[in-house]
Amino acid sequence: MFETFDSILSDIARRLSLGASERDCALHTPVIATADADARVMVLRAFDAERWTLRLHTDARSPKCAVIGSGAPVGLLGYDREAKVQLRLRGTGRIETDTPLADAAWEESTNFAKRCYLGEGPGAASDAPTSGLPVWADGINPSDEQIMPARANFAILLIELEQLDWFYLANSGHIRAQFARVGDDWEGRWVAP
Repeated sequence: MFETFDSILSDIARRLSLGASERDCALHTPVIATADADARVMVLRAFDAERWTLRLHTDARSPKCAVIGSGAPVGLLGYDREAKVQLRLRGTGRIETDTPLADAAWEESTNFAKRCYLGEGPGAASDAPTSGLPVWADGINPSDEQIMPARANFAILLIELEQLDWFYLANSGHIRAQFARVGDDWEGRWVAP
């Protein structure tokens, strides 16, 4: 089943593609870690299989945006419990706010999703439990006009993958493979679990 590097690379690409397109997929909400050892669950929005690039959405005011900036190490951890496959991926992340790709990501989002960027920035203190949204926006699907101010707070996180670690937990014996990017290709090696 997973006896060649090509079959494992195909499995990784398939999982990332499904994670970006299917809400119920285990890789839809991976853990993303930044160089400051902070980790959080994020939603995988897109996977470019040709460039091995991931896209996630974030608030431009988030501390991770300052850590990542125009280029910094980022890690991804995903686990498919049913398939018993763990992915640990590393790459270089960058934050984009005013680019054609960020504009396209904003346009493809629903107004209900866009409203998340209307409120106070991530980590803003509150005297009571809060969604951070303005009271008028809580639980509604805002109009295009109402949502316009949120665009200034929207950003995308792009991660260009450089290292892949694929780990299959099997009763008959675990299997682990690692890949490093060499130009446009991947160089694989088998490693002990």
